[in-house]
Amino acid sequence: MRNGIITNTIVEDLKELRKFVVEENIPLLAKVTRLTFEHIDEHEDFLIAIPDDEPVELDEDSEEAEEVDVAESEEITGQESLEYMLSLMAEHDNKVNELELREYVKALKEHAGEDY
Repeated sequence: MRNGIITNTIVEDLKELRKFVVEENIPLLAKVTRLTFEHIDEHEDFLIAIPDDEPVELDEDSEEAEEVDVAESEEITGQESLEYMLSLMAEHDNKVNELELREYVKALKEHAGEDY
């Protein structure tokens, strides 16, 4: 994925990965994997943004925290979002990662027009 998403390869790889996570009985990974390969197969790209984590920065003049809009500071590509999602999958038992994976599932379903 260094030079973009190679859609036919990633779709087949995700289909194979899904077989393993189903055998291991990990429903969240089975769902996110299926939705992802269906999405990439249909759109020939990964059009889902990284879930908002509302990063916080401290103002130098005060002790109050303020939210920073990540989208304004840099553009995130589909490839970067996909790579991030795959990194979350590697440690899916981490509670924060699990929550973010659920956000990906929600976004993929919304993009496909499915109810969450």
